Parts: sequence; structure tokens; C-alpha cells
Amino acid sequence: MAEVVNGDKKGILLETGTNEFEIVEFSIGAVNYGINVAKVREVITSADFPVTRMPQAHPYIDGLFTLRGRSMPLVNLPRCLNVDSMEQPKNIIVTEINNYNIGFLVDNVSRIHRISWKDMETAPEVGDQSRVVGIIKMKDRIVLLLDFESIIAEINPEINAKLTTIEDAEIETKAKRSAMHVVVAEDSSMLRELLVTTLHESGYRYVRDFNNGKSAWEYLEILADKEGPIEDQVRIVVTDIEMPQMDGHRLLKLIRDNDRLKDVPVVLFSSLISEEMKRKGDDLGASGQISKPEINQLIGLLDTLIFAPNK
Repeated sequence: MAEVVNGDKKGILLETGTNEFEIVEFSIGAVNYGINVAKVREVITSADFPVTRMPQAHPYIDGLFTLRGRSMPLVNLPRCLNVDSMEQPKNIIVTEINNYNIGFLVDNVSRIHRISWKDMETAPEVGDQSRVVGIIKMKDRIVLLLDFESIIAEINPEINAKLTTIEDAEIETKAKRSAMHVVVAEDSSMLRELLVTTLHESGYRYVRDFNNGKSAWEYLEILADKEGPIEDQVRIVVTDIEMPQMDGHRLLKLIRDNDRLKDVPVVLFSSLISEEMKRKGDDLGASGQISKPEINQLIGLLDTLIFAPNK
């Protein structure tokens, strides 16, 4: 399975702005889940990798395991999701998210699917949906796309701190920021709330946020139809890449192809900013790309693009 995942990743990243992606499907108990292939380094057999218990570790962490000389934490995903395994978990999905290497223990990894973001529905608001960002309907089953970023942020307080701790700004700087209109597209409810709150605290008061690229695009189309300079309607767009209905790359492409919106700065703020993904963003015309959770870098880039675009 590891070879399939690693071998397919290169092909996945070659197409740009197609609004398609691939998921690794896995199961825990009777429930099927998915993770974007771009986050997966490989899949390994849990029995082959001893786990060292860590004192006072987070309740979701089983301990540390070593892969090719690198130690990384192992998250017991059944425990995290409060789902009973039907058998002894067999696989570890090794991921790289937010420049953080971490393994997730699951029952079984089954296959890879190529799908369109438009075929993924936003998770309904039933109970606590913080773990699920989307629902993919297959012929005979439903696959839940998990919000791995929020799981990692809960386990690693450093990530939350980076998303919420900002450098002090002078009163004049905050005053300038307060007049700028920012559009944010981010599917993770937890991360979106943190991002919007932090932007407000930094002085960016006018923030319109959306939980998917399609809704953000429909809003931008409305703004583009209004009279007057587009800068008076939207000054900058901050978007995640991985979102239901429409991903950030497709959103960026549509903005660049629109005569009214083509010069609006667009920043990709995502856990998927690898070298390959960065090339994709550059090819589509991204004004900048910042890896989550570096909120201070993001605010600094917004200031540069808005107030000193030629620097």
C-alpha cells in the first residue's frame, strides 16, 4: 500500500486547477473515512513498528514509533473519534501536515479514489462535527473526510498558539488594516474561527468568511458585478486549498480568469504547501503561499500585498 500511495502522489499534483483530488480510504469499525493523498507519506503495517509509551502524553497518543530513523507520535484514531474498532488496528497512515510528521492508527486502509471537490458535501451540523469536514457519497457507502488539522491542533498546543498569537501592531497600522475588506475561505470550522478572530484582533475588521471555495466564489462574483473600483469591495482573498465543493486552486484560477477580479491578491494558507503544491500555486498566479499555522507570516504578507505591493 505504501508504494501505491507514494507512486500516485506525483501524478496527482501535475494537474492544476481541475478541482479534483484523491483520497486514501480507510475504515475504523463499520465507518469509512478518507484523507487527502497529498497529506499521506505512506501506509505501514502497525505490527512491524513497536510503540514506546510516553508519560503524560495526550490521551489520543499511544506513544512514539520510529520510521527510517525519525521518531514521530502515533495517534490512536479510534480513541480520538470515540469509535470502536471491529478488530485489532492493522495500519498506520504516516502523514505530513503543517510541516508536522505524525502517524494515525486505523483498522484497515483499502483503496485510493479520485474525485471532484464538487462531489463532496459539507458535513451537516448534527452534534459535534469538528472532526468531519466533508461527506463523499459512493455507490454503496458514505466516506467521511476528516479534519486532521483540527485533531493535530488539539494534540499539539503549539499549533493553536501560532494561530492565535500575533505581534503587537502600532495604532496607525491597525487603523489602516481596519478599512480593508478580506475574504476568507476555510473549511475547518475550528481553524476558520481562530483565523477570523486573529485577523480581527490584528486590526482587519472587515472579514467575510466561507466554509468552501464555491460559496466564496459566488460571493466574489456578486462583488465583481458592482460598480466602482473592485478594491472597495474586496482587497485580498485568503484561501485554504483543501475544501468541499471547490478547492482553493480552482478558486484561484477563477479569480485570475475574471476581468474584474484578476488583480485581487490571493494568498493560499494551507497545510498542503509542499514544494510541488507551491509550484501549482505559482503557476495559477498565487500572490503568496503560507503554510499553516504561521499566522504572523500571513498577516505580514497581507500588509505587504495591500500596502506595499511593489516591494
